[in-house]
Amino acid sequence: MEQLVWNEQTLCLRAEGAQDGIGRWRIAPEDVGLAYVGLDVFELAQGGRRRLATEAREFALLPLSGSCTVDVDSTRIELEGRASVFDAVSDFLYLPIECEADVSSAEGGEFALVSAAATVRHEPQYVPAASVAVEVRGAGQATRQISNFLTPDAPVVADKLIAVEVLTPGGNFSSYPPHKHDHEDPDTGEANVEEIYYFRFREPAGYGLYRQYTADGEFDVTTVVRDGDVFLVPRGYHGPSAAVPGHDMYFLNVLAGPAKVRTMQYADDPEQHWIRASWRDQAVDKRVPLTRARGKFAGNGAPSA
Repeated sequence: MEQLVWNEQTLCLRAEGAQDGIGRWRIAPEDVGLAYVGLDVFELAQGGRRRLATEAREFALLPLSGSCTVDVDSTRIELEGRASVFDAVSDFLYLPIECEADVSSAEGGEFALVSAAATVRHEPQYVPAASVAVEVRGAGQATRQISNFLTPDAPVVADKLIAVEVLTPGGNFSSYPPHKHDHEDPDTGEANVEEIYYFRFREPAGYGLYRQYTADGEFDVTTVVRDGDVFLVPRGYHGPSAAVPGHDMYFLNVLAGPAKVRTMQYADDPEQHWIRASWRDQAVDKRVPLTRARGKFAGNGAPSA
Protein backbone atom coordinates (compact mmCIF):
# COMPACT_ATOMS: atom_id res chain seq x y z
CA MET A 1 0.00 0.00 0.00
CA GLU A 2 1.25 3.49 -0.86
CA GLN A 3 2.31 5.51 2.19
CA LEU A 4 -0.44 7.92 3.19
CA VAL A 5 0.14 11.59 3.77
CA TRP A 6 -0.91 12.05 7.37
CA ASN A 7 -3.28 14.96 7.89
CA GLU A 8 -6.69 15.54 9.46
CA GLN A 9 -8.47 13.75 6.62
CA THR A 10 -6.36 10.58 6.85
CA LEU A 11 -5.91 10.55 10.65
CA CYS A 12 -9.48 11.38 11.71
CA LEU A 13 -12.21 9.06 10.44
CA ARG A 14 -15.63 10.60 10.91
CA ALA A 15 -18.62 8.63 12.13
CA GLU A 16 -20.79 9.79 9.23
CA GLY A 17 -18.34 8.13 6.85
CA ALA A 18 -18.37 4.79 8.65
CA GLN A 19 -19.37 1.52 7.07
CA ASP A 20 -23.13 1.92 7.40
CA GLY A 21 -23.24 5.67 7.92
CA ILE A 22 -24.24 5.65 11.60
CA GLY A 23 -20.92 5.27 13.34
CA ARG A 24 -20.22 1.56 13.05
CA TRP A 25 -16.74 0.66 11.93
CA ARG A 26 -14.78 -2.11 10.25
CA ILE A 27 -11.17 -0.89 10.17
CA ALA A 28 -8.47 -3.19 8.83
CA PRO A 29 -4.94 -1.78 9.26
CA GLU A 30 -3.98 -2.26 5.63
CA ASP A 31 -6.93 -0.10 4.56
CA VAL A 32 -5.89 2.93 6.62
CA GLY A 33 -2.10 2.94 6.35
CA LEU A 34 -1.33 0.97 9.51
CA ALA A 35 0.34 -2.40 10.02
CA TYR A 36 -0.98 -3.89 13.28
CA VAL A 37 -4.13 -2.53 14.93
CA GLY A 38 -7.73 -2.95 13.83
CA LEU A 39 -11.21 -2.13 15.09
CA ASP A 40 -14.64 -3.51 14.28
CA VAL A 41 -17.71 -1.99 15.93
CA PHE A 42 -20.97 -3.76 15.11
CA GLU A 43 -24.55 -4.13 16.24
CA LEU A 44 -26.63 -7.26 16.69
CA ALA A 45 -30.40 -7.00 16.59
CA GLN A 46 -32.53 -9.07 18.96
CA GLY A 47 -31.69 -12.69 18.22
CA GLY A 48 -28.87 -11.58 15.93
CA ARG A 49 -25.81 -13.68 15.23
CA ARG A 50 -22.35 -13.18 13.73
CA ARG A 51 -19.65 -15.66 12.78
CA LEU A 52 -16.04 -14.67 13.51
CA ALA A 53 -12.86 -16.13 12.03
CA THR A 54 -9.70 -14.58 13.48
CA GLU A 55 -7.17 -16.06 10.98
CA ALA A 56 -3.81 -14.28 11.55
CA ARG A 57 -5.18 -11.73 14.03
CA GLU A 58 -5.97 -11.92 17.73
CA PHE A 59 -9.15 -10.24 18.98
CA ALA A 60 -10.88 -9.09 22.12
CA LEU A 61 -14.68 -8.99 22.06
CA LEU A 62 -15.97 -6.19 24.31
CA PRO A 63 -19.66 -5.38 24.85
CA LEU A 64 -20.30 -1.65 24.50
CA SER A 65 -23.99 -2.11 25.27
CA GLY A 66 -25.99 -5.27 25.78
CA SER A 67 -24.98 -8.87 26.37
CA CYS A 68 -24.02 -11.77 24.14
CA THR A 69 -23.28 -15.47 24.03
CA VAL A 70 -20.11 -16.76 22.37
CA ASP A 71 -19.57 -20.34 21.23
CA VAL A 72 -15.86 -21.01 20.77
CA ASP A 73 -13.83 -24.25 20.85
CA SER A 74 -16.87 -26.30 21.99
CA THR A 75 -17.38 -23.92 24.93
CA ARG A 76 -20.27 -21.52 25.51
CA ILE A 77 -19.35 -18.24 27.22
CA GLU A 78 -21.85 -15.62 28.43
CA LEU A 79 -20.78 -11.99 28.35
CA GLU A 80 -23.12 -10.05 30.63
CA GLY A 81 -22.03 -6.69 29.25
CA ARG A 82 -23.61 -3.40 30.35
CA ALA A 83 -26.20 -0.80 29.44
CA SER A 84 -23.58 1.54 27.98
CA VAL A 85 -19.89 2.40 28.28
CA PHE A 86 -20.91 5.08 30.82
CA ASP A 87 -22.84 2.59 32.96
CA ALA A 88 -20.28 0.00 34.08
CA VAL A 89 -17.04 -1.82 33.44
CA SER A 90 -17.65 -4.86 31.23
CA ASP A 91 -16.45 -8.41 31.03
CA PHE A 92 -14.81 -9.43 27.74
CA LEU A 93 -13.44 -12.37 25.78
CA TYR A 94 -9.98 -12.79 24.24
CA LEU A 95 -9.94 -14.76 20.97
CA PRO A 96 -6.59 -16.01 19.64
CA ILE A 97 -5.36 -16.39 16.07
CA GLU A 98 -6.69 -19.34 14.04
CA CYS A 99 -9.97 -19.35 15.92
CA GLU A 100 -13.63 -19.44 14.93
CA ALA A 101 -16.49 -18.27 17.11
CA ASP A 102 -20.25 -17.64 16.91
CA VAL A 103 -21.56 -14.50 18.65
CA SER A 104 -25.28 -14.17 19.35
CA SER A 105 -27.40 -11.78 21.39
CA ALA A 106 -30.91 -12.52 22.63
CA GLU A 107 -31.74 -8.88 23.37
CA GLY A 108 -29.34 -7.23 20.93
CA GLY A 109 -26.49 -4.83 21.57
CA GLU A 110 -23.41 -3.06 20.30
CA PHE A 111 -19.99 -4.71 20.44
CA ALA A 112 -16.38 -3.85 19.72
CA LEU A 113 -13.77 -6.18 18.29
CA VAL A 114 -10.27 -4.82 18.87
CA SER A 115 -7.53 -6.71 17.04
CA ALA A 116 -3.84 -6.96 16.24
CA ALA A 117 -1.68 -8.87 13.80
CA ALA A 118 -0.14 -11.74 15.77
CA THR A 119 1.87 -14.93 15.31
CA VAL A 120 1.62 -16.83 18.62
CA ARG A 121 -1.59 -18.69 19.43
CA HIS A 122 -2.90 -18.62 23.00
CA GLU A 123 -6.15 -20.03 24.33
CA PRO A 124 -9.50 -18.18 24.37
CA GLN A 125 -9.83 -16.41 27.71
CA TYR A 126 -12.88 -14.99 29.46
CA VAL A 127 -12.24 -12.12 31.91
CA PRO A 128 -15.05 -11.01 34.26
CA ALA A 129 -15.62 -7.32 34.93
CA ALA A 130 -14.56 -7.78 38.55
CA SER A 131 -11.06 -8.69 37.35
CA VAL A 132 -10.62 -5.49 35.32
CA ALA A 133 -8.35 -3.06 37.15
CA VAL A 134 -9.84 0.44 37.31
CA GLU A 135 -7.21 3.15 37.64
CA VAL A 136 -7.67 6.82 38.48
CA ARG A 137 -4.91 8.75 36.74
CA GLY A 138 -3.83 12.38 36.99
CA ALA A 139 -5.32 15.06 39.24
CA GLY A 140 -7.29 18.28 39.02
CA GLN A 141 -8.65 18.82 35.52
CA ALA A 142 -6.39 16.03 34.23
CA THR A 143 -8.21 13.41 36.33
CA ARG A 144 -9.54 10.51 34.27
CA GLN A 145 -10.39 6.83 34.58
CA ILE A 146 -8.58 4.01 32.83
CA SER A 147 -10.14 0.54 32.72
CA ASN A 148 -7.08 -1.62 32.10
CA PHE A 149 -8.88 -4.62 30.67
CA LEU A 150 -6.18 -5.80 28.24
CA THR A 151 -2.95 -4.20 29.39
CA PRO A 152 0.31 -6.17 29.67
CA ASP A 153 -0.30 -6.73 33.41
CA ALA A 154 -3.99 -7.69 33.03
CA PRO A 155 -5.04 -11.30 33.79
CA VAL A 156 -5.01 -12.42 30.15
CA VAL A 157 -2.23 -13.81 27.96
CA ALA A 158 -1.95 -12.22 24.51
CA ASP A 159 0.70 -11.97 21.80
CA LYS A 160 0.58 -8.33 20.60
CA LEU A 161 -2.81 -6.85 21.48
CA ILE A 162 -3.20 -4.15 24.15
CA ALA A 163 -6.41 -2.23 24.88
CA VAL A 164 -7.87 0.08 27.53
CA GLU A 165 -11.01 2.14 28.03
CA VAL A 166 -10.64 5.76 29.13
CA LEU A 167 -13.44 7.87 30.61
CA THR A 168 -13.00 11.61 31.04
CA PRO A 169 -15.53 13.79 32.91
CA GLY A 170 -16.75 16.90 31.15
CA GLY A 171 -14.22 19.71 31.45
CA ASN A 172 -11.27 17.37 32.03
CA PHE A 173 -8.30 16.27 29.96
CA SER A 174 -6.90 12.82 29.21
CA SER A 175 -3.99 11.62 27.06
CA TYR A 176 -2.09 14.28 28.95
CA PRO A 177 0.67 15.34 28.96
CA PRO A 178 1.17 14.62 25.24
CA HIS A 179 3.25 11.50 24.77
CA LYS A 180 4.37 9.09 22.07
CA HIS A 181 5.50 5.52 21.60
CA ASP A 182 6.64 5.25 18.00
CA HIS A 183 10.11 3.70 18.19
CA GLU A 184 12.13 1.36 20.36
CA ASP A 185 14.38 3.26 22.78
CA PRO A 186 16.51 1.05 25.05
CA ASP A 187 17.43 4.04 27.23
CA THR A 188 13.90 5.15 28.07
CA GLY A 189 12.08 1.88 27.39
CA GLU A 190 9.80 3.60 24.88
CA ALA A 191 7.91 1.09 22.75
CA ASN A 192 6.94 1.13 19.08
CA VAL A 193 3.16 0.74 18.90
CA GLU A 194 0.35 2.01 16.69
CA GLU A 195 -2.96 3.08 18.18
CA ILE A 196 -6.61 3.59 17.38
CA TYR A 197 -8.88 5.87 19.43
CA TYR A 198 -12.64 5.27 19.20
CA PHE A 199 -14.66 8.10 20.80
CA ARG A 200 -18.10 8.07 22.41
CA PHE A 201 -19.95 10.74 24.39
CA ARG A 202 -22.62 10.36 27.05
CA GLU A 203 -24.96 12.64 25.09
CA PRO A 204 -25.26 12.26 21.31
CA ALA A 205 -24.53 15.98 20.88
CA GLY A 206 -21.40 15.75 23.04
CA TYR A 207 -17.99 16.58 21.65
CA GLY A 208 -14.39 17.11 22.60
CA LEU A 209 -11.06 18.31 21.24
CA TYR A 210 -8.08 16.18 20.33
CA ARG A 211 -4.51 16.99 19.26
CA GLN A 212 -1.89 14.84 17.53
CA TYR A 213 1.47 16.04 16.20
CA THR A 214 5.06 15.12 15.46
CA ALA A 215 8.24 16.82 16.63
CA ASP A 216 9.51 17.01 13.04
CA GLY A 217 6.41 18.86 11.86
CA GLU A 218 5.11 16.14 9.53
CA PHE A 219 1.63 16.84 10.90
CA ASP A 220 0.00 18.86 13.67
CA VAL A 221 -3.74 18.26 13.88
CA THR A 222 -6.13 19.67 16.46
CA THR A 223 -9.78 18.95 15.77
CA VAL A 224 -13.25 18.46 17.20
CA VAL A 225 -14.14 14.81 17.88
CA ARG A 226 -17.75 13.67 18.13
CA ASP A 227 -19.65 10.54 19.04
CA GLY A 228 -18.46 7.60 16.95
CA ASP A 229 -15.34 9.26 15.49
CA VAL A 230 -12.07 7.34 15.15
CA PHE A 231 -8.52 8.72 15.32
CA LEU A 232 -5.52 6.80 14.01
CA VAL A 233 -2.15 7.13 15.74
CA PRO A 234 0.58 5.91 13.36
CA ARG A 235 3.30 7.93 15.08
CA GLY A 236 3.98 11.13 17.00
CA TYR A 237 2.73 12.79 20.16
CA HIS A 238 -0.94 12.45 21.00
CA GLY A 239 -2.92 14.50 23.48
CA PRO A 240 -4.64 16.09 25.05
CA SER A 241 -8.08 14.58 24.59
CA ALA A 242 -10.32 17.27 26.06
CA ALA A 243 -13.94 16.68 27.07
CA VAL A 244 -15.80 20.00 26.85
CA PRO A 245 -17.69 20.99 30.02
CA GLY A 246 -20.98 19.16 30.41
CA HIS A 247 -20.05 16.26 28.13
CA ASP A 248 -18.43 13.12 29.56
CA MET A 249 -16.13 11.46 27.03
CA TYR A 250 -15.14 7.82 26.47
CA PHE A 251 -12.57 6.35 24.18
CA LEU A 252 -11.54 2.80 23.44
CA ASN A 253 -7.79 2.71 22.89
CA VAL A 254 -6.25 -0.16 20.85
CA LEU A 255 -2.46 -0.61 20.68
CA ALA A 256 -0.04 -3.08 19.07
CA GLY A 257 3.41 -3.15 17.51
CA PRO A 258 6.33 -5.35 16.53
CA ALA A 259 8.00 -5.75 19.93
CA LYS A 260 8.28 -9.27 21.34
CA VAL A 261 7.14 -8.02 24.77
CA ARG A 262 3.84 -6.20 25.11
CA THR A 263 4.42 -2.78 26.66
CA MET A 264 2.79 0.65 26.76
CA GLN A 265 5.97 2.49 27.72
CA TYR A 266 5.87 6.06 26.41
CA ALA A 267 7.94 9.23 26.10
CA ASP A 268 6.38 12.56 27.05
CA ASP A 269 6.79 15.68 24.97
CA PRO A 270 9.84 17.11 26.79
CA GLU A 271 8.25 20.57 26.93
CA GLN A 272 5.18 19.20 28.74
CA HIS A 273 6.66 16.49 30.99
CA TRP A 274 6.69 18.81 34.03
CA ILE A 275 2.90 18.61 34.20
CA ARG A 276 3.05 15.19 35.88
CA ALA A 277 4.86 16.64 38.89
CA SER A 278 2.18 19.35 39.23
CA TRP A 279 -0.42 16.70 40.07
CA ARG A 280 1.16 16.15 43.48
CA ASP A 281 -0.32 19.47 44.63
CA GLN A 282 -3.77 18.97 43.12
CA ALA A 283 -6.78 17.06 44.41
CA VAL A 284 -8.22 14.18 42.40
CA ASP A 285 -11.56 15.00 40.76
CA LYS A 286 -14.15 13.23 42.92
CA ARG A 287 -16.35 12.44 39.89
CA VAL A 288 -13.84 9.74 38.98
CA PRO A 289 -14.15 6.79 38.69
CA LEU A 290 -17.22 7.22 36.52
CA THR A 291 -17.85 3.46 36.30
CA ARG A 292 -17.17 0.24 38.18
CA ALA A 293 -18.18 -3.38 37.78
CA ARG A 294 -21.87 -3.90 38.57
CA GLY A 295 -24.53 -6.58 38.68
CA LYS A 296 -23.07 -9.96 39.56
CA PHE A 297 -19.62 -8.36 39.35
CA ALA A 298 -20.30 -5.82 42.14
CA GLY A 299 -17.46 -5.38 44.61
CA ASN A 300 -14.70 -4.36 42.23
CA GLY A 301 -11.76 -3.17 44.31
CA ALA A 302 -11.06 0.49 44.89
CA PRO A 303 -9.04 1.98 42.06
CA SER A 304 -5.47 3.03 42.58
CA ALA A 305 -4.45 6.67 42.25
